Amino acid sequence: MQPCGDRCLVVAFDETDVALSNAAACRLASLLLDAQLPGVGDIVPSMAAVGVHYDPAAVAVNQPEARPWDTLARQVEALMSSMQLAGNASAREIVLPVCYGGEYGEDLEEVARTCGLTPDQVIGIHSGTPVSVLMLGFAPGHPYIGMFDQRLSIGRRATPRTAVPRGSIGLANRQSVIYPTVLPGGWSLIGRTPLTLFSAHRDVPCLLNAGDLIRFKPITASEFAAIEREQQQEDGQ
Repeated sequence: MQPCGDRCLVVAFDETDVALSNAAACRLASLLLDAQLPGVGDIVPSMAAVGVHYDPAAVAVNQPEARPWDTLARQVEALMSSMQLAGNASAREIVLPVCYGGEYGEDLEEVARTCGLTPDQVIGIHSGTPVSVLMLGFAPGHPYIGMFDQRLSIGRRATPRTAVPRGSIGLANRQSVIYPTVLPGGWSLIGRTPLTLFSAHRDVPCLLNAGDLIRFKPITASEFAAIEREQQQEDGQ
């Protein structure tokens, strides 16, 4: 645990086991959200750490003789002392429809060749088992999702694209990202979802949160078009 400036406390976990450290970060972030500690304004879980942003004056109200960082650190340590990692029953399970390959995932066949698989096998592995949202980053509502089977161990593209279509699902390093808007990116594109991942006009802007369980559901191009129309109506487009 360490300060990051005078308005942020960072709790970093051992990165030896990424899955375990990420579970700890997501669990701590959930506990902090529930605790609603005085003065804490934002809680940001990452792959293996949690950033706790706070207002020093608000934290110091009840203990003006102590440094705000020390006060908050003791409160966070108290939450961590009772933290349980196993069996996160509060995790949301979300089904994300995906149209794989073709114009929706132009790198699918190349990914399959690189991995020594068929395109259908890549799809089956990618959609066969629920995976976790590890963190949001890079852009608002942009999730990092994993970890996938070792058979999907492929690096990033040698040349990034300057504009990746909204909803595109990239694959690299046994993880997937989903581009919430048109963005540059260097991940191999294997599919696309018609769902809106981020909208500033919604009460809850981000569709996904760190710690969510995701199951990718393969859909056809016609199903994609139908869901996309429904989504656009909901978004008021």
